[in-house]
Amino acid sequence: MRHVIALDVGGTGMKAALVGAGDTAPSGPFGSGSDQRPPRQAPGLPVLHRARRATGRERGPDAVVESILSFAAELRAHGEQHLGEPASAVGVAVPGIVDADRGIARYSANLGWRDVPLRDLLGRRLGGVPVALGHDVRTGGLAEGRIGAGRGADRFLFVPLGTGIAGAIGVGGRVEAGAHGFAGEIGHIVVRPNGTPCPCGQRGCLERYASAAAVSEAWAQACGDPGADAAACAKAVASGDPNAVRVWREAVDALADGLVTAITLLDPGTLIIGGGLAEAGEVLFAPLRDAVRRRVTFQQLPSIVPAALGDSAGCLGAGLLAWDLLHTTDRSEVTA
Repeated sequence: MRHVIALDVGGTGMKAALVGAGDTAPSGPFGSGSDQRPPRQAPGLPVLHRARRATGRERGPDAVVESILSFAAELRAHGEQHLGEPASAVGVAVPGIVDADRGIARYSANLGWRDVPLRDLLGRRLGGVPVALGHDVRTGGLAEGRIGAGRGADRFLFVPLGTGIAGAIGVGGRVEAGAHGFAGEIGHIVVRPNGTPCPCGQRGCLERYASAAAVSEAWAQACGDPGADAAACAKAVASGDPNAVRVWREAVDALADGLVTAITLLDPGTLIIGGGLAEAGEVLFAPLRDAVRRRVTFQQLPSIVPAALGDSAGCLGAGLLAWDLLHTTDRSEVTA
């Protein structure tokens, strides 16, 4: 069965899948170790096999690269044995700064990478198979836009709220990388001038107030429990705890300020919120929709919806990158 390898490389773990063809080619604006949990299937994207592996970053950046290469080789072998043929292409999503055109992972603080030619390394290890390399958040946004919560939307903004905050800008059937590969970094919109210092060098960045990490830190301080996290804060909000309500309101207000700035600049039709903080459901979405609505004046209010694919988005998006490569690009342009 014809299939591709999809790899989503994170700071601590890697998610992988063998993905069948299905309805993977764009037909319009974004339209149409194994994990022991049942695989989350996406419309038009059959997942034939799933696996996970530790990234092993404690062993150093070279060891991480070797882990990726050996994991991909195992996935290729699994496809040959169980699906009757090797993978036709590989898609890889990685964190940090990515030069997708050249297939180079330019920089990742979490993985200790600088200028890793990951596309060429994978192509050589796998015998010349075509490889597509993408930024993790933009790759997740591609999946949400094409087969997830933004399916059918011409323009959307995907914002995962995790340890930090990033964004993926979907326009006309693709995810915008920007002139230098930095498009979508809305976590570094300044929402509180002269506020909390951010590792990026600015003060008052959105992710210092509205990320899951920021909420966890604020709630731990407010309740006096160093182990308290954003999920615990959300539960306390639902039960009416006044300290939790205050912490949550401050985070939602900061998030709304940042999102309205993004709405003003980008005019998305759909705003997709994902990441760990979105798991709070209507505890987040009800006050967030109200806060955004209160702030808009001339802007058109987009639909604000939860992400549909969960932590599978990056891996599914990597599969889409691989299929897109086969649909649109000559093999000789993307192999080592």
